Amino acid sequence: MPKPSPYLHRAASARPYFSADAETYLTPTPLRDISKARPLRVLSPQDLEFWQTYGYVVVRDAISPGAAKSLLEFAWEFQGLDPDRTETWYQEREFRSDLDRDLHVYGFVEAYHHQHLWDSRQTERVYDAFVDVWDCEELWVTLDRLNLNPPNRGNRSRSLIEATDEGFDIELHWDVDTTLGILPQRVQGIIALNDTQPELGGFQCAPELFRRFDEWKVTQPADRDPIRPSIDRSQYPVVRPDLQAGDLLIFNGLLAHGVAPNHSDNGVRAVQYLSMMPALDEHEELRSSRVESWRTLSTPGWNGTLLGDATQHESLRYGPATLNGLGKRLLGLDPWSGQETEQ
Repeated sequence: MPKPSPYLHRAASARPYFSADAETYLTPTPLRDISKARPLRVLSPQDLEFWQTYGYVVVRDAISPGAAKSLLEFAWEFQGLDPDRTETWYQEREFRSDLDRDLHVYGFVEAYHHQHLWDSRQTERVYDAFVDVWDCEELWVTLDRLNLNPPNRGNRSRSLIEATDEGFDIELHWDVDTTLGILPQRVQGIIALNDTQPELGGFQCAPELFRRFDEWKVTQPADRDPIRPSIDRSQYPVVRPDLQAGDLLIFNGLLAHGVAPNHSDNGVRAVQYLSMMPALDEHEELRSSRVESWRTLSTPGWNGTLLGDATQHESLRYGPATLNGLGKRLLGLDPWSGQETEQ
């Protein structure tokens, strides 16, 4: 894992973005306020307005339903679960840590480098949607995983995780410190692998809080929780956007969001986590670590919650994904300006 950078790196883009870790960014103009310099590729003007007002946007058919189905089948297979035998979903297992148990409860799938994941990442329509929200072409893709969340009962019950009064809350939280004087910019995304249904839980958010954030924060105490909002949900409703298999939902890190529990009898919520950020080509240590992770199928080191599979690590199951020209740039194997490499 690369050490945290002691200073900010300038992204390889005309629009000024600065970051130490390719996760959160500082920029003179927040994403919700930028005036587009580049023509829209995927989003409509109405989509862009909704994104800047409410903090999220849904891109329909970002990947094909067939590609989504293949990813869902892979998620089952990777974990050794049978979609037609619910008893396989709750088999007893030893956990390496409390975090390992929590990730099991939440349904995380510890695969990061399979070809199916990279096929989504290097899909032009997915990339173009992130170009639209960042207003820049020079992007890196996050090396993230899948989620397959069966009904939350048995050894997947959320009651196994000790509740807290502050800090991270899976049902509603921010992914950046919202008490900072200059708010960092972050963008995240999920691709639905199956159709959403109310009883399956899944992604939920508070778009009205995003819209009225400046108004809301002046009424809050100085010592309020920086990542867990305390809100009246009659004033700031929590909603679950409708997603169909293959849809991409992109959301702003300043949108309070979370994952509702799965209360269904035998359905699953399934997504691929996928986001893109302005590329830090000059951050050589981080760039090299990303390339090495792809080449060796090692678990990425950008986030402490990424553990790798405990039963059979993916590096023992298959080889590196094949990247197209766009994929090489999104990884950092090829710079956004300069000579291309052979894979």
